[in-house]
Amino acid sequence: MPKKNELPQYEVYALRYAGMPRLRRDNFIGGDPHDGPMPMDFFVWLLRSPERIILVDTGFNAQAAADRNRELIRCPIEALATLGISPDQVDDVILTHLHYDHAGNLDKLPIARFHIQDSEVEYATGRCMCFAPMRHAYSVTDIMLLVRNIYEDRVVFHEGDQSIAPGVSVLRIGGHTKGLQSVRVHTARGWIVLASDASHYYENMEKARPFPIVYNIADMLAGYARLEAAADSPDHIVPGHDPMVMDRYPLYSEHDPDTVKLHVAPKR
Repeated sequence: MPKKNELPQYEVYALRYAGMPRLRRDNFIGGDPHDGPMPMDFFVWLLRSPERIILVDTGFNAQAAADRNRELIRCPIEALATLGISPDQVDDVILTHLHYDHAGNLDKLPIARFHIQDSEVEYATGRCMCFAPMRHAYSVTDIMLLVRNIYEDRVVFHEGDQSIAPGVSVLRIGGHTKGLQSVRVHTARGWIVLASDASHYYENMEKARPFPIVYNIADMLAGYARLEAAADSPDHIVPGHDPMVMDRYPLYSEHDPDTVKLHVAPKR
């Protein structure tokens, strides 16, 4: 057990589970004058200490991949087995937001509590979903399953920045969606921030060029500074969809090309 006032040091893993081709013009508001390929990877993240296992986001399933023409590499929940973890060992899941690629597969986690911002559930079930462009990235099936879990007392609501456990907290960023939250986690190399979709790519935050799926542009831009303030350095911020994450961090295992260790320093 940690000594009194000593924070646990979590292992943090990024598990890539899907991908899709995109062009640079697709990833920045206003497009990009130097257009070319800029593909997107899809991740879930696993936080592990001797006391806790916390999953950040739950990905999408094969049906969603087929419906949206995404390349599914593996089921993100089944992929936990590469770390020696079964779904019934996951006690807590932080849902950064409720888009289809972050909040599917809830039915595959039999005992987990789901942590979400009040404003995200209000947004995903309220009047904004009357507009097709705003609901496009949501799955009504996923939202209905979350609501069922509310009625089963398995959803924990948060309002703003809050602690989830010693060494783990959520930061309400907004911007991309009304209630998007990022995750701050203590590791052996310091405080890491899992940005999720507060910054899809490194370039979104490094050059203050927002991703085009956005609820509030001002909140998204202000969020970049919040990410930087919460992390120990820019190298401690991990974007939500950038394939460069797989290049910058070492593999967990030579037998698994799609899981990397974030609790060690990047290779560059």
